[in-house]
Amino acid sequence: MENSRQIIAILVNNQPGVLSRISGLFSRRGYNIDSLSVCATEDERYSRMTICLNGTLSTAKQITAQLEKQEDVVKVMTFDHGNVALRELLLIKLAVAPEKRGEIVDLCTLFKAKSIDTTMDSMMLELTGNTDKIDAFIATLGSYKILEMARTGGAALERGNKVMAESEEEK
Repeated sequence: MENSRQIIAILVNNQPGVLSRISGLFSRRGYNIDSLSVCATEDERYSRMTICLNGTLSTAKQITAQLEKQEDVVKVMTFDHGNVALRELLLIKLAVAPEKRGEIVDLCTLFKAKSIDTTMDSMMLELTGNTDKIDAFIATLGSYKILEMARTGGAALERGNKVMAESEEEK
């Protein structure tokens, strides 16, 4: 079986220690997490985790089965890549001489990135998009001196009207 990017969304009880227990499950079983994003949901009782990893569909199914056994896990979903909206955020700071700023502004226009801070010798840029777009932007900026960057894990929602949280009728 071929490894590919697997996206798993987990609805968990909003309790201290849940993140540690979930990430510990991955490490105990030798699975590497490529990215992890945790956030509040529309219901304060729950948090949502989005975990991306490189593995087979079989590996994702094994992980899903293990996650479903966890006490604080309410629901687990694996996403079909064609039916998911996944976005990451990149903040990147470049060393840029004033005469080179026009080139950076052109790249920002091409990638729909924003300049959020400019000093005499640097620029900080923001870009939101899918993993491939973020990777391509970083690669394009490779000829400039990257001073620092921060990148979030992916946040993902399934397209369409299906939702992860339980409706009142399901409870």
